[in-house]
Amino acid sequence: MQKFWRSSLLISLMLTLTGFLILGCNQDSSPTPPTTATIPEGELDPAVWGKAYPDQYASYQKQKEETKGNSKYGGSLPESHLKESPAQVKLFAGYPFSEDYNEERGHVWALEDVTGTLRVGPKTISSCWNCKSPNVKPLVDKMGDSFWSTPFNDLKDQIKHPISCANCHDQKTMALTITSVPLLDALKTRGIDPANFSRQEMRTMVCAQCHVEYYFKPDNKKVTFPWNYGLKMDDAEKLYTEISFKDWDHKESQAPMLKAQHPDYELFSTGVHAANGVACADCHMPYVKLGQSKISSHHLQSPLNSVSQSCQTCHKQSEEYLKNQVIGTQDTVFKAKVALETALTDAINAITTASKNPAAKADMMNESRTLHRQAQWRWDYVSAENSMGWHSPKEALRILGEGLDLARQAQLKANLGVGAAVEGSSDPNSGKTPGSGTAVDAAGPGTAPKQ
Repeated sequence: MQKFWRSSLLISLMLTLTGFLILGCNQDSSPTPPTTATIPEGELDPAVWGKAYPDQYASYQKQKEETKGNSKYGGSLPESHLKESPAQVKLFAGYPFSEDYNEERGHVWALEDVTGTLRVGPKTISSCWNCKSPNVKPLVDKMGDSFWSTPFNDLKDQIKHPISCANCHDQKTMALTITSVPLLDALKTRGIDPANFSRQEMRTMVCAQCHVEYYFKPDNKKVTFPWNYGLKMDDAEKLYTEISFKDWDHKESQAPMLKAQHPDYELFSTGVHAANGVACADCHMPYVKLGQSKISSHHLQSPLNSVSQSCQTCHKQSEEYLKNQVIGTQDTVFKAKVALETALTDAINAITTASKNPAAKADMMNESRTLHRQAQWRWDYVSAENSMGWHSPKEALRILGEGLDLARQAQLKANLGVGAAVEGSSDPNSGKTPGSGTAVDAAGPGTAPKQ
């Protein structure tokens, strides 16, 4: 009898296993069959790469979706920042960002977005093509530093593909690789050999090719990262002050201004995730399962749209809890940002009013304009960064707090500048601080580098 039961149990297990195998073999979600497709030497078209890697290419194509998803402060809808926050029209007065400033879309839209913005005109230079296409690197290799100052439209027919596979991958080995000349230059400045990066570090550094702060070098207009002294906001400001750099003169306050680009990598580098070895791709390109295969998603988007894959691999709380943690932190940063916008508006109005007073003291006006520059740089550093502070909340709030203090100081100095008891020469125009420019000075009025 015992032998009979053992035989029956064995037969039952075999039938169950057979059933599972049959069920598994009949599922439609089987892994993509191996491909024999090869990528031709020098091929930059992502569609050709997609024939060899169809799953990755299919997820890359999902970036065409225009949606906010679960993101409260981001998404891929080309919404106007100026309509959302009219104060920015005043903050960017005299600069093209006061006329056209939209939320960026996915990588697949890079060419349409850069050629469609009102910030790019007939005098725009080719530095604005940087980070928009894999076609840039071959052109820089061919043209050298003359590429950067070449008129934007002169190379339009040679820029054919948006940000894609060849920007980040070696076509033979598929290993992550740095193709950005400005990043390679910046790493050399810092004494870092990219060959020593681990694969996990490269999963961040390929993003640091573009999601960074930069400026146009005054002599040849080359895209340059201000990393000479380090990666923090203060380090970039130190360099810009040292070289008397400015992006434009504010139309109302006449202060020599700085325009932050998108310092995502720099802010992220000061945060808790970076300190614990988390890479950009861990959250924005999480591993996903397709059938029985696993790939890194190339649908780059907010991790809030893929919490289970992006967050719950490390954090065991519920999706709702994790989403609330992110959005709650962003709400706090946003409120601080808006408070600084208000303070900057007040400072600009005070400086503008004082400058019309012939009795305004030059020294006070000079100080108030310098404070305006410093305060708005801090506001813009957090505002232009794409995580609404989430990449490093403590650092973002430190920066905004400093900015709020500096903006109120600028307002106070301007008010004191017209005080009867204040000593000094009465010449408010002499308070304008000179400095070399880039966007307007190099490209001409009405044009500027695209963020």
